[in-house]
Amino acid sequence: MLTLASTPQASTLSPQRPHAVVIGSGFGGLAAAIRLGARGYRVTVLEKLEAPGGRAFVHRQDGFTFDAGPTIVTAPFLFEELWRLCGRKMSDDVELRATTPFYRICFHDGSSFDYCGEQEAMRKEVARFSPGDVEGYERFMRQSEEIYRIGFEQLGAVPFSSPMDMARIAGDLLRLQGYRSVYGLVSQYFRDERLRTIFSFHPLLIGGSPIRASAIYCLISFLEQRWGVHFAMGGTGSLVSGLVDLIEGQGGVVRCGAEVEEIIVGDGAAKGVRLASGETLPAHIVVSNADSAWTYRHLLPRSARRRWTDRKIERASYSMGLFLWYFGTRRRYENVAHHTILLGPRYRELLKDIFDRKTLAPDFSLYLHRPTATDPSLAPQGCDTFYVLSPVPNLEGGQDWNALAEPYRQRIAQALEDSILPGLGREIVSSRISTPLEFETRLSSFRGAAFGLEPVLTQSAWFRPHNASEDIRNLFLVGAGTHPGAGLPGVLSSARILDKVAPHASVFV
Repeated sequence: MLTLASTPQASTLSPQRPHAVVIGSGFGGLAAAIRLGARGYRVTVLEKLEAPGGRAFVHRQDGFTFDAGPTIVTAPFLFEELWRLCGRKMSDDVELRATTPFYRICFHDGSSFDYCGEQEAMRKEVARFSPGDVEGYERFMRQSEEIYRIGFEQLGAVPFSSPMDMARIAGDLLRLQGYRSVYGLVSQYFRDERLRTIFSFHPLLIGGSPIRASAIYCLISFLEQRWGVHFAMGGTGSLVSGLVDLIEGQGGVVRCGAEVEEIIVGDGAAKGVRLASGETLPAHIVVSNADSAWTYRHLLPRSARRRWTDRKIERASYSMGLFLWYFGTRRRYENVAHHTILLGPRYRELLKDIFDRKTLAPDFSLYLHRPTATDPSLAPQGCDTFYVLSPVPNLEGGQDWNALAEPYRQRIAQALEDSILPGLGREIVSSRISTPLEFETRLSSFRGAAFGLEPVLTQSAWFRPHNASEDIRNLFLVGAGTHPGAGLPGVLSSARILDKVAPHASVFV
């Protein structure tokens, strides 16, 4: 049962309270800070960027508001829980609005599928594509629900600290066919290739290839149906602002422009951090919301690491990179849905180009985000705010994004103009781009991988960097690079695990 905690004001906090330092103010770090504050810690959150949010940073330019990263809220109860920990109601601070359809999926041949949470509507959409696959759809959703019950409800907030933890779930993994890929499992239920694509694309939302990611990630289909797909009015940044307010209400501090250069280790335990400025902050515990590979490779000395050696980090497989183009238009495109997925002429071969061959293909598939479909306040009156995302190889592919970025943007702009945004070239009034290179340099993502370690079975659960560091006492990890993985539900669940693995503040008193 969730325990309500008081929310001490900064002026009443005792400096004698044990100190917790949280590196990074992404959703994992902010959620961790709130949970630690509720358990008696004095918390300092350190953020490298000039504003909080991490990958959920907000760009504001020319009157447009661009959410840099996460745009989809699929498990709102995980946010509501954080507000309750502080004795408050989320709805008093942030409005979540359900979106429908969840996604409009547009194929290269001109056909489209409105993916939503209403079962009868989904049956009709499936029947429109392939009447013989309706029964398979129903069986797939039952399978997705069973995977959700075990993979998310039972194991999503459970730490995997020893090989025995994996042994205990081995039977369920076999029974649920976790050894298959998402695409492989979906293909057992659907004959139509377009439907196989529609019901297998979800791993791309967490940095994985549908033809490599474990079938355990088929749970996302039921998770969306169970909780819906929501958007935070004011943009995802309104959630960041709300969480920062909760931290400050507990007496915690969020410091921006404070880059951590080193986690200080003594006698095998985290003792604090040293900033790039030279300032040191002692701490009883350190929680890293930085990319897990970056944390071990760049923030910790080699002498302190036994499991996560340079060799192990560099031999691991990482998620894809992202090319993001944020743009505003002087007109509104009323027929474009809030979330649109535009599929190119290839599916499996394009995935192989991105994840296996790590080549920048001549074709692409795109996710187009139009938040002004739900919240017009994110653009000047009569205008639209967009971002378009293209999965690309991470920096292991060797692409020179300084040279490639603008030509690639132009190709995407032309594809959008030729399909669902007619006349786009003459309507753009604001523009900015982000590439895997920026993910590495600005967001400290190892190899520019946007979601950290790739979500394959051999890098999941116990095989992933543990929430309680295997190498250093009193160092804990949250965020996409640790268990259970990327995506807002996974990141918020990683902070939940702190309640099980991090000591209560009273231990240090």
